[in-house]
Amino acid sequence: MCPLVLELNRRSEHFKTTVCVTGQHREMLDSVLEAFCVVPDFDLSIMDNEQTLFDITSKVMAGMRDVLNEQKPDIVLVHGDTTTTFAAALACFYLGIPVGHIEAGLRTYNIHSPYPEEFNRQAVDTITEYHFAPTKTSRENLLSEGKSSGTVFVTGNTGIDALKTTVREDFTHPELDWAADSRLIMLTAHRRENLGEPMRRFFKAIRRVVDEFPDIKVIYPVHLNPIVGHAAKSEFGGHPRIRLIPPLDVLAFHNFLARSYLILTDSGGIQEEAPSLGKPVLVLRDTTERPEGVMAGTLRLVGTDEDAVYNGFKLLLTDKAIYETMSKAANPYGDGFASKRIADVLERCKLYL
Repeated sequence: MCPLVLELNRRSEHFKTTVCVTGQHREMLDSVLEAFCVVPDFDLSIMDNEQTLFDITSKVMAGMRDVLNEQKPDIVLVHGDTTTTFAAALACFYLGIPVGHIEAGLRTYNIHSPYPEEFNRQAVDTITEYHFAPTKTSRENLLSEGKSSGTVFVTGNTGIDALKTTVREDFTHPELDWAADSRLIMLTAHRRENLGEPMRRFFKAIRRVVDEFPDIKVIYPVHLNPIVGHAAKSEFGGHPRIRLIPPLDVLAFHNFLARSYLILTDSGGIQEEAPSLGKPVLVLRDTTERPEGVMAGTLRLVGTDEDAVYNGFKLLLTDKAIYETMSKAANPYGDGFASKRIADVLERCKLYL
C-alpha cells in the first residue's frame, strides 16, 4: 500500500489521506514504513504472544470501529487477503463506509488453500464497492461472481510499483557477499497449510538438491512463526551452503530477489515481484491464486511432494533453455503504475472531501 499512499499524498488537492496500521506482522511492518517514509496516523498495535485468528479479527474490528467513528472517511482502501484486510473491511461494512479493495479478484476457489487467505479475499470482495483488480483474469473472476463491470478496474499490482523504490544497484549485504561465488537460491516458506509434514517434505527436497549442486547456495529468511523456525533448523541446520537468517526488511528482501538465480516460495506477492526482476519462481503449493504467472511461464507449481519439488528444482538448474524461457517471460502483473491508475479512478469517481 505504501506506493499508493505516496501517490495519494501527491494529490493533496483532491485527497486527505489517513493511514491506519494494525500492527499485524509488526517486525515486517515497521521496516516497510521506514523504507517508504510513511508515518501512520493510527497504529492499533494488536499483536500479543501466541495470537490466534480469533484475537486478530476481534482486535482489528474493535480498533477500526474507533478509528472509523473518529475519522468518518468517504472510502477505506484495504489490500490483499490478510486477516487485517478482512476485519477492517467488515468493520466498514457494519458502519456503512465504502470499501476499495486493492488486489481484488484473486482466486483459487479452494476455501482451504491458502488458509485463511482465500476466505478473506472472497469475503472482502463481497463487501467491496470498488474492486481494483491487478489483471484481466482477476477482473473476469469478479464479473463471473456477479460484480458490476462499472465497479471493477484493472490496474496492475501496487507491489510492482514498490520495486521502483526498493531495488538499487549499489545495495550491499554480508549475506550477498557470502553467496557471491555461487548461484543464489532464495527460499521463503510460511503458509499455514504447509506447516508440518508438507513443509518438511519440500525442505528435504531442497537439501537433496543443494547436496548435489556445489555451485548453489540457499538463503532462507525464516518466518517468525516458531513452528517454521523449528522445521527449518531441523532440516537445514548446520548445512554449509544453506543460510537461515532473520526476516529481511522490504528493501533488503527485494534486493536479495534481484540478485538471486531463482526463487522457491509458497508466498503470494513474490509470485508477482520476481517476474519483474527476471527471476523464475517455483511455487511450493498445489494451487495458486495467480494463474496468470503460470500461463505466462514465469511460475511453475511444484506442490509439496518431496520428489516433485526435487525434480522441478533440479530441472531449472540443469536445463538452460527452460530457465531462460522463464526468466524472460513477460510479467502479467503490471508495469509499475498501478498506484497512479487507482488514484485516477478515485479522482474520476470523486471519492474525496
